[in-house]
Amino acid sequence: MEVRRRQTSDVEELDCLADSVCGLDGYPLRGPDLFSSPETLAAWVGVDAEAVAGHVALHPASAAAVMAVATQATGWATERLVVVARLLVAPTVRRRGVGRMLLDHAVAEAHRRNRWPVLDVAAQFVGAIALYESCGWTYAGPVTFRFRDGTTVREADSLVYVGPRPPNQ
Repeated sequence: MEVRRRQTSDVEELDCLADSVCGLDGYPLRGPDLFSSPETLAAWVGVDAEAVAGHVALHPASAAAVMAVATQATGWATERLVVVARLLVAPTVRRRGVGRMLLDHAVAEAHRRNRWPVLDVAAQFVGAIALYESCGWTYAGPVTFRFRDGTTVREADSLVYVGPRPPNQ
C-alpha cells in the first residue's frame, strides 16, 4: 500500500469508491465538492496494486459547532486547528491498516503545519470511531447538525474528536 497526493486523475476512481462505500455505510453523502472542495488544504489516496483504495483530506475548518467544541477541548484558536475529512476506505481492503495509514499521514501533515488535527464523525459509525480511538484520538463532545431534507428538518448526531497534539506545542 502506498499513500500519495491525490491527483485530478484520481477523481473518477474516487467517485466509484465513494459509491461503493456509501452503499455499504451511508457515507460519504454525495455532494458536488466531495473530492474537489476549494477549501481542501491537502488530500491523499491510498493505492493498492495501482487501484485507489482509500482517501483522506485536510480542511481548514468544519461546521461552527464542531469548531467550537474542538476549540474548547484544545484551548487553541480555530485558525490553529485543521480538520481531517473525507476519510474512506474501500470495503475490499478494510481491516488491513489502510484507514490507519491514511489517518497517520493526515496527522503528520497537520503537525508539519503546526496545527492540531480534529474531526467529526457521525455517531453511528462505530468502526470509524474505534479506529480514531485506537489511534489515540480523544472524544471532545457531541454536536447535532440540523439540515433540510425536502420540506422536513432532520437532525444528525456527530461526535467531535481531537487528534494527537503537535509535538513541541
